[in-house]
Amino acid sequence: MNGLFSRNVAALTPSATLAVSREAARLRKEGVNVVDLGAGEPDFPTPKSVADAGVRATQRGETKYTATEGLMELRSAIARRLSLLSGGRAVNADNLIVSNGCKQSVFNACLCLFGANDKVLIPSPAWTSYPQIVHLARAMPVAVPGDQEWSLKVSVADLDRWTDDAVKGLILNSPSNPTGAVYTASELKAILEWAKRKGLWVIADEIYRQIHYGVGPAPSVLDFPDDLLERVVLVDGASKSFAMTGWRIGFALAPRELARTMNALQSHTTSGANTMAQWAAVEAYASDAVQGDVAAMVAAFRTRRDTLVARFRAELPGVEFVEPMGAFYLYFRVDSLFTKTLPTATEFCRRLIVDEALALVPGAAFGDDRWVRLSYAASDEMLKEGVDRLVREWKRLDGERAK
Repeated sequence: MNGLFSRNVAALTPSATLAVSREAARLRKEGVNVVDLGAGEPDFPTPKSVADAGVRATQRGETKYTATEGLMELRSAIARRLSLLSGGRAVNADNLIVSNGCKQSVFNACLCLFGANDKVLIPSPAWTSYPQIVHLARAMPVAVPGDQEWSLKVSVADLDRWTDDAVKGLILNSPSNPTGAVYTASELKAILEWAKRKGLWVIADEIYRQIHYGVGPAPSVLDFPDDLLERVVLVDGASKSFAMTGWRIGFALAPRELARTMNALQSHTTSGANTMAQWAAVEAYASDAVQGDVAAMVAAFRTRRDTLVARFRAELPGVEFVEPMGAFYLYFRVDSLFTKTLPTATEFCRRLIVDEALALVPGAAFGDDRWVRLSYAASDEMLKEGVDRLVREWKRLDGERAK
């Protein structure tokens, strides 16, 4: 079978996070009462005014192709929102390319910047698609292990240890999926200064920027002077902050020549993003009132985060986890339970599905099969039930291990 396909997809594997969701859906169809805390999408509906804007666009006949780079109305709205989030910094809409989700923006950037024999640093644990996208660009992903004492983030010293002449770039995600860790402004600045000295490209994935439990949005590459951004691509989108996962609207902000090249690439792959979804996103980014919906959603995530952390500390004392400062994930270690018959987090998650009908994502999806990701993008009731099942299974397995 290997001879049937090109080398372009030789290293490709299916998304592990989507596989968990598919398994949960399959069990539900069989009548199993599954609690799915694996999904990486907000459980809230898209704000009504945003959904209505998409419907109105359809009704007035906005159903034709748009320019590949996206509607000027949307790019202008995104530029204004980015400016407001970064203290009034000027953002040029001409340097924005709207894509079919943030994932396509990452893909466009990698395919335009990297190629055969290049290496790309990826702090680990990392979102499952980053290394796959780098492989599709014929480059080599290099996992840089994060420091557990530092919320699994990486420092300049960590990056330096893994850098050689073949390294051409870095993909940095903050707030992080799967850990919820957030790089501070000083940490971000140090990394950008290091990348500039090395002449490396930085792809900054800030899709969770507004889901931040500090003051205001999470620190951004846009908080720094232009001289640090000459080789920086910012990718973001509407999916997480506006609960618009299915609308598939992402974007990249890149230096002008790279933006043109990414636009040319997209013109030969998907062309422009869905027209009606773009008009809905105009409302999301342009409306100050919608920011109230975002704030309410983030407040709910914060409450869930606080409840979840408190329960872990009270009911699973000694279990190590990263305390999330953004996004909506809790990342915790399970290797204290490992035995000959339960040697990995993948097996732990399989046991959870079988014994408790609870779906979580094993850390193998993110580069370390000692850890598990739990998503608290779920109703309060579902989250409570899910943690009840997790605690019950943990105690059962701990008892088996002690025998």
